[in-house]
Amino acid sequence: MSRYQNFVKNFEKAVLKNKRHIEEIEVIAVSKRKEVNDIQLVIDEGHLSFGENQLQEVTKKWLELKKKNPETKLHFIGGIQSKKLTEIVNYCDVIHTIDREKLLPIIKKIDNSILENKTFFIQINTGDEAQKSGVSLNNAEKFLEVCKSNKVNIDGLMCLPPINEPPAKHFQIMQSLADNNHIKFLSMGMSDDYEIALKYGSTHIRVGTSIFGQRH
Repeated sequence: MSRYQNFVKNFEKAVLKNKRHIEEIEVIAVSKRKEVNDIQLVIDEGHLSFGENQLQEVTKKWLELKKKNPETKLHFIGGIQSKKLTEIVNYCDVIHTIDREKLLPIIKKIDNSILENKTFFIQINTGDEAQKSGVSLNNAEKFLEVCKSNKVNIDGLMCLPPINEPPAKHFQIMQSLADNNHIKFLSMGMSDDYEIALKYGSTHIRVGTSIFGQRH
C-alpha cells in the first residue's frame, strides 16, 4: 500500500467516526517543496486538489502540471504579498489567505471572467499571534462586512491554530464564526489534527506529511 493509499484509508475512517459525508470534504495535498515528479505520482493515484504557499513554486511547477493534468485544482495557502496577488489569483483556483483590506481593491480590479471561477477564504488569526498572518477574531465580522461592501465574495474561513494550544478550541471558534455569518467552507486541520477539525465542520483539510512524507 502506498503512503497515499494509507492516508486515504485513515481519512475515510476519520470521516465515518465523525459522522461526516466524504463528498463534503476536500483534501488538499500540500505539495510545497515537492518536485513535479512526486506530485505527478499522487495525481496518478487519482488525487486532484493541491496546495502551495509560494507564487515562485506555483509558476515553477504548476504551469507544466496543469497543462498535463487540466482537471487538477490549485489552492494558495501561504501569506500574500500585495504585488503578487493578481498573479496568485490568475494561477490558483482557491485562495485561502485573504487577511487585510489592502488586498480587496486589487481583487476588484481583476477581470470578472477570471474572478467568477475563483474561491476566496479569509485567514483568521484565532490565537491572536503577533508573528502570524490573519484577521484578528475581534475584527473578523467587521472584515467580512468590508469584503461585502467591496463586492469581494468570501466563501470560506481558514485558520492555523497556535502550536502550543489544543486545536479543538480554535476549530470550535471557527465553526461558530462560520455559522453566525453563513459562511459555507472551513479550511482547517492538517496531518496531525484533521480528525479533530472534521468534528468541528471542516470542509477543506490541508495535508502534506501524511501524503508526501517529511520535507527536507
